Amino acid sequence: MNVVANDRRRWWWLVVGTVLSLLAVGGRWDIPLAAWLFPVFLLRFARTSRPLGGLVLVWLASCAGAMCWIWQMAVPMNGTTALAGLTFGTVLALPYLADRLVAPRLGTAGELLLFPVTVVVSEFLLGTFAPFGTVIGLLANTQFDHLALLQVASVTGSYGVGFLIGGCATVANWAWARPPSWRTARVVGGYAAVLAVVVVAGAARLAWFPVDTTQTVRVAGLNANMGLIHDQMTALGRPDVEVSRGQGALPRFDPDTVRPESTAVIDDLFARTRHAAQAGAKIVVWSENAAYVSHAGLPALLAQAQNVAREENIYLLVADNVYLPEPRDSRDETHLIGPDGAVLWTYEKSHPVPGQEPYRPGDGVAPVVSTPYGRLASVICYDADFPAMMHADADIMLVPGGDWPEIGQVHTRMAGLRAVENGYSLVRQDYVGWSAAFDNHGRVLSTQNTLVDQELWLVDVPVHGVTTPYRVMGDAVAWLCVAGAVVLIGFGVFRRRPPVAR
Repeated sequence: MNVVANDRRRWWWLVVGTVLSLLAVGGRWDIPLAAWLFPVFLLRFARTSRPLGGLVLVWLASCAGAMCWIWQMAVPMNGTTALAGLTFGTVLALPYLADRLVAPRLGTAGELLLFPVTVVVSEFLLGTFAPFGTVIGLLANTQFDHLALLQVASVTGSYGVGFLIGGCATVANWAWARPPSWRTARVVGGYAAVLAVVVVAGAARLAWFPVDTTQTVRVAGLNANMGLIHDQMTALGRPDVEVSRGQGALPRFDPDTVRPESTAVIDDLFARTRHAAQAGAKIVVWSENAAYVSHAGLPALLAQAQNVAREENIYLLVADNVYLPEPRDSRDETHLIGPDGAVLWTYEKSHPVPGQEPYRPGDGVAPVVSTPYGRLASVICYDADFPAMMHADADIMLVPGGDWPEIGQVHTRMAGLRAVENGYSLVRQDYVGWSAAFDNHGRVLSTQNTLVDQELWLVDVPVHGVTTPYRVMGDAVAWLCVAGAVVLIGFGVFRRRPPVAR
């Protein structure tokens, strides 16, 4: 049977594990090492406690981590976010449940594998099927400072980092429960060797397979002017709206009711687009919802964009929010205009933020077009938190975004993981947040804090991507872990032998 500890030390393991978990939620104040340590202590507490009481407390610790993320990111607290926090906590606690109830009935290999495999399953379920994607619960989001480690995402997806962290927890606990021996040393040494291979291979990829910079293209990013948006709100009779909190703070409004102020915002966007072209930009990206326009006014906006793109010989990614007369309905979309004035795509956001964006979702397919500057693709903001829809055969991924101050930098760095996974450069132009460009290894090429800096942002981006195993295989490794979890749990449940001591 599992060994239930009678001493008080196990309560310290719960306390230490819970505190460390609050520093590893994919938030603003993460400590990367904490993500490796907290599962060790929580797993030790669960294994040495009675199943019901121990698992309930681990579940509460997991929910506390989810709520800590919501608080750190200043996500508006309401019924939807509270339910989301409990859902995250429940899903992320499932690996501890599986380990406590099933792993004792498995042999050494199964006992070591079940927890990391179910960590991947929990992350994959959230990232693929839940409405919040990988914005929370993905352990790779805590490891931005370790670029060599993150290269494993080019093979396994970012879920591979969760497997390695979960493996660290089970190996540490396996050794913790046993006296020193050659067998223990072999298990610990085997895991250390696997981790070393992953990190060394990642470092080798960074050092020996450099990004092809023989050809780059200048990309410009720009946002709607905050002062002009404030003029819009004032004309609407809402001067109290804090435009610096992001466009989520703006009320739903018909831009035609404040036509002079709305026209001023759009004219300024086009004026700065021309300035960007004169500064050498060949691709210009607007941030999410940069232009608010009525359905009747959309053709005029696109005609103006076509003229500017044609006259300046650029690719222009127009990002607009189309007001529709139906209650609680609008469109969050982009249009790529080519240098000949042709509209190369119209794309609607596929993953509106639950509880905040009552948009009709798009089809979930990232558009791709071939250009002299490589294959261009695009999604909108929150779409990039869903790895499955980011398998675009592209060289440069353009991501208009719109955030708020507390989440902006973290959210943009999350999007940078998609560049590592899929082998393309990624440019995220973020309103009231943190704009950044990443090469296909995930290195940051340039950044801009758009909360305080509203000037034109220019960055030279490599035009040649690479084809990664993850782009080809998709989530095959995650699905393999799903199958592995089913087999291990099924074997443990139906195995006819008593639990072993741990």
